[in-house]
Amino acid sequence: MEVKILSARFDIDNAHRIDVARTHGAYRALDKLFAMAPAEVIEEVKASGLRGRGGAGFPTGMKWGFLPKDTGKPVYLAVNSDESEPATFKDRYILVRDPHALIEGIIICCWAIGCHDCYIYIRGEYTSQVKILQAAIDEAYGAGYLGARVAGRDFRLDVTVHRGAGAYVCGEETALLESIEGKKGQPRSKPPFPAVVGLFGCPTIINNVQSIASLPYIIANGAAAYRAYGTEKSCGTHLFGISGHVERPGMYELPLGLPLLEVLENVAGGVWKGRKLKGVIPGGSSTPVLTPAEAATVTLDYESMAAHKTMFGSGGIVVLDETVDMVRLVENLIAFYHHESCGQCTPCREGLGWMLKIVRKLLAGEGTVADIDLLRELCDNIEMKTVCVLSAACTMPVRSYLEKFRDEFEAYALDGGSPQPEQREG
Repeated sequence: MEVKILSARFDIDNAHRIDVARTHGAYRALDKLFAMAPAEVIEEVKASGLRGRGGAGFPTGMKWGFLPKDTGKPVYLAVNSDESEPATFKDRYILVRDPHALIEGIIICCWAIGCHDCYIYIRGEYTSQVKILQAAIDEAYGAGYLGARVAGRDFRLDVTVHRGAGAYVCGEETALLESIEGKKGQPRSKPPFPAVVGLFGCPTIINNVQSIASLPYIIANGAAAYRAYGTEKSCGTHLFGISGHVERPGMYELPLGLPLLEVLENVAGGVWKGRKLKGVIPGGSSTPVLTPAEAATVTLDYESMAAHKTMFGSGGIVVLDETVDMVRLVENLIAFYHHESCGQCTPCREGLGWMLKIVRKLLAGEGTVADIDLLRELCDNIEMKTVCVLSAACTMPVRSYLEKFRDEFEAYALDGGSPQPEQREG
């Protein structure tokens, strides 16, 4: 099931060094790139069907096409490496094991959109990743792939690494821009969208690390080669981080469209310790949970996930076995998003704290069935009533647990405790 496109150099010793990376194909797409007009590059990326790998899944080439023409302003690229979604750890593999794929992708993107200054916004906690990435950038400057004349062409490109301060909300693209500008990392109201008014008031494209790192293969091998993987609407491959209660957790590159349960069984070794499957979080903590029955019919692509009323998300799959206490899981989930709220919008700032109090009241054996109904009502009243989707990233999954595992919440309300205490791990 596994394929090696993005991860082709992951297992090569010292592939983060430019001499090793070049030996194994890094920067070979540049000759073909500079023989193409920027518009041709955009059309090639559109034809590949590449969609944003940060979670939204918006077509990458189409996004580039939203840039206004001839504004007289500089165009910026901001690479979103603020990988903070719980259960998501794919981008750091690229940053550490093949940073030159990201740099080559940045060159491709910047040539296509007419950009000469790129910022890589990286999660504050990624200390070792920053060191490796910066060393790779320094190597690229030294080899002439960055700077005044990229690969000897009349094209300037400078890349700056900007470290965040550890705020989840800065993964939201406009909060990310505010942070780069030195302001408090809070999302902006939209419109205008960043493609029109972005970094420093100029047109800006914001792409995820994996999206950018996918570009060298597409340019070197053509859109058709990329579309040979995946489905008609969900093309290519994806880095899936599989964690939780499986025998072989890890990072796997797979074509889109594979059946979820086959992947869990054949790639990740199945549910650990011979236990039964209780649920699957399909794409990071913000995605609604799937029951075993739903997991049996879903495939790993955007369309199937939407049909099952969840989201593809970041590809961070979490497997939950039969011992998981869903009420305690929801407490952990709400506590994270409540802590990470930037406080700009009242429904998020106050509402998530209210939800957390209710869940903790249930866990203390002091809640009622009416509290469960109130928790559900709060989800509806908070969601999409804020500037960004941070609160929705909490309410959408919470609603799914309330609907699919309500009996566990009622057990706390009616009996003051977990419904299956003998199965719980301490």
